[in-house]
Amino acid sequence: MAINNKFAEEIGNGYTFEGSSLILGGAMLRDECITNLLVKAPLSTFNRHGMISGATGTGKTKSLQVLSEHLSNNGVPSLVMDIKGDLSGLAKANAGHKKIDERQNAIGLSYDPHGFPVELLTLSGTTGIKLRATLSEFGPILFSRILELNDTQSSIVTVVFKFCDDNNLPLIDLEDFRKTLLWMSGEGKHELQIQYGRIHGASVGAIIRKLITLEQQGANIFFGEPSFEVDDLCRLDSNGNGYISILRLMDLMDRPQLFSTFMLQMLAEIYSSFPEEGDLDKPKLVLFIDEAHLIFQDASKELLRQIETTVKLIRSKGIGVFFVTQNPNDIPESVLSQLGMKVQHALRAFTASDREDIQKASKNFPISAYYDISEVLTRLGIGEALVTVLNEDGRPTPLVRTMMRAPESRMDILSNDELMDVERSSDLFAKYDQIIDRESAYEILSEKMAEAKEERLEQVPRKTSKRYKKPTQTYFEKTLEDAGKQITREVSRGIVRGILGVLGLGNKRSSKSKGWFF
Repeated sequence: MAINNKFAEEIGNGYTFEGSSLILGGAMLRDECITNLLVKAPLSTFNRHGMISGATGTGKTKSLQVLSEHLSNNGVPSLVMDIKGDLSGLAKANAGHKKIDERQNAIGLSYDPHGFPVELLTLSGTTGIKLRATLSEFGPILFSRILELNDTQSSIVTVVFKFCDDNNLPLIDLEDFRKTLLWMSGEGKHELQIQYGRIHGASVGAIIRKLITLEQQGANIFFGEPSFEVDDLCRLDSNGNGYISILRLMDLMDRPQLFSTFMLQMLAEIYSSFPEEGDLDKPKLVLFIDEAHLIFQDASKELLRQIETTVKLIRSKGIGVFFVTQNPNDIPESVLSQLGMKVQHALRAFTASDREDIQKASKNFPISAYYDISEVLTRLGIGEALVTVLNEDGRPTPLVRTMMRAPESRMDILSNDELMDVERSSDLFAKYDQIIDRESAYEILSEKMAEAKEERLEQVPRKTSKRYKKPTQTYFEKTLEDAGKQITREVSRGIVRGILGVLGLGNKRSSKSKGWFF
């Protein structure tokens, strides 16, 4: 009994806050939930980021659902990645169940099932608002990542973006990129060589083959205009509840580079467009990135550095980022150290490697006098988690085993008819439904290529039968070529120098140029 009183006092004091907070669930000791000993998270610290982790089937998706629900109740919008397709139920009320009542009673909470304001987003053209972006908004590093290019091929992509920027050629969709690449390796190669250096035909061919593969995967549907405005993620409904924007990705599971890179682009866009806010009573927006290991998988050192810097800096703009993954070891330590809230569901130890991972994961949490962390991690039940958050002073709260509260929305998917109803009721659907096809690099360079072809045809009668002999380069011409090669190397280095970039590629909503984040 004495240890129970001490535990209750420590947890009660550790999870009592002055400002608004969200109730995550009830504290547990010796496999029992202590009624009315509530585990909370201060609303003001949600921009300090977080992690939801656990093995398949342990309840991490439901924890994500609970957090997004109660953020919405407090007027905070969120963006959630729905990879498995089981989050659309947020739009409808939970039908209730005996086990839900038992859980809520054990925690000491009432139960108020209801639906939440939801926007459905899609990358692939299925039900929902079409989420598009221009190639210029992606930038060369992220676009090279989607194509899975090597360093040499990536440097050519960098030159393509620089060439389009220098020559006021809007780079909007994949056709623009292809046409620019063909121009640079064909009719425009002499002009290009003087300004940027020579590019090799073999590398160009490899890039085009990768581009064809990307098109066959249907990626061309989300490169274009109108590009999605990230301010539309921050909307409230007429009752002051935050919209939950659900990015539906079920049909892109076999193309992880596409949606993980798209999320990075969106994160960069949010960072570059949102103003500095300082300390707020509640965040402006919270992002939940499911299957987070896909973002870090095969990422270059430069990209990892940029992600780490983004996570550090974006919180000052009132943005919270939560990574959802099966194992906390999936997240690099440099990023993991920036995550203030940790909701750790059960981990499974089937192999020696699993046991090592559990031992390593247990070291991510504050030391506890009440739990053997590595043991508890394997014994947590479904819907239970080890929780620690930051208090309002920025200090970690005591680690506590928590019975997570039940979602108040449906824990199942919507039917096709229900999905269509959500789509039709959206205020944004008409805004993004129509594709804009303005003059861009494709049209401008197509005209130049036609003119060049016409000039060649006019010169045909004047050609002689003499075999063409390449003229010997003068010293001046050789100097120009060497300078061009140096410029190419400098451009390649320049694109990765700083988090905001130095190339100044164009802005989607303004004719003024601005630096690029990735």
